[in-house]
Amino acid sequence: MILGAIVDAGASISEIGRALGKLKVGGFSLGAEPGRRGGVDGTRVKVELDEEGRRPRRFDDFIRIIEASDLPAKLVDSACAILRRLKEAESQVHRTSGGEPELHELGEVDTLVDVVGSVAGLDLLGVEQVYSSALPSGSGVVRSRHGILPVPAPATAALLAMAGAPVVPAPGGALETGEMVTPTGAAILTTLATFHQPAMKLERVGYGLGSRESESYPNALGLWLGEEVGAAYATGLAVIETNIDDMSAELLGYVQERLFQIGARDVWFTPIQMKKNRPGTMMSAIVPSTLEGEAIELVLRETTTLGVRVRPLARYEAEREAVEVDTSIGTVPVKVKRLGGKNVSVSPEYDACRTIAQEQGLTLQEVYRRVQREAEEALLER
Repeated sequence: MILGAIVDAGASISEIGRALGKLKVGGFSLGAEPGRRGGVDGTRVKVELDEEGRRPRRFDDFIRIIEASDLPAKLVDSACAILRRLKEAESQVHRTSGGEPELHELGEVDTLVDVVGSVAGLDLLGVEQVYSSALPSGSGVVRSRHGILPVPAPATAALLAMAGAPVVPAPGGALETGEMVTPTGAAILTTLATFHQPAMKLERVGYGLGSRESESYPNALGLWLGEEVGAAYATGLAVIETNIDDMSAELLGYVQERLFQIGARDVWFTPIQMKKNRPGTMMSAIVPSTLEGEAIELVLRETTTLGVRVRPLARYEAEREAVEVDTSIGTVPVKVKRLGGKNVSVSPEYDACRTIAQEQGLTLQEVYRRVQREAEEALLER
């Protein structure tokens, strides 16, 4: 269905076939045909296997085939990353740490075709970033060469858990049973995609059709293509907060310094009214989730608080870059803010402006004004 959506969105099936030809492996044929699921018209891609294509292989065999191909390096890296993630999930499921899991259906060459074809097709479409909606879980059981498996299949569930991917019920509700996401599809999306909807200027849509017909929903995967607009979406952050009414400003300032030293993105203080009519201070900090434990320990150790509040944070961030600008009063580093690929503002660095002001006998305000004006003339589009 991923390949079908890519082809329906404009990628040439023959171009995808040529990319797959660089793998120098046979045993399959690739075709695409128009169709309809429910009220949705789209494209179904079929991968037909012969006896050679059904010959069982291991993940390491697939990776060696890709690495020995003539594919561009970025496609090799992406395809191998998908297969390694899939191997890790299968190893978790089959408890084969350090060894090769038994693949059964995944060992056939269509797994290689799905992975490499999807990566090559997205490249043909010029896709630079992939986003995904929440994935449908499905329900019931499915029959496989491993035996009867729950839905989602254990490997699929492991992949979703590894990525922390959001999952929703099947669109048909309790009446609809069956597999909604395969392990290969889950590996592709959890490796390549970020799970949120960006602001974008939509240009075209393709639909990949599944083999199953359903009366409850159109069995189609939508691929939206367009240009991302606005700021980037950042996750993996946490807000740490605590209320304090018995510490001096000097000690709070020290805690702020220490939080910045360990990697906090921002730290600030808010005056608040606490119990017993006491004026107090709420200390807040934004830290990467990976530093959450260290930051909490620091706050508990360095302040008088007995507890810390924590909540996950997602925010939009403008692109930024530090550059040096030659001005009439010297070379000054400035921070450039970008939106939609365009420079929209510049901010002179304080320390450099302060040094220039002291060395040249200028006021700091004058240095700021001159650097700001000349940097804008050099870096902003008019």
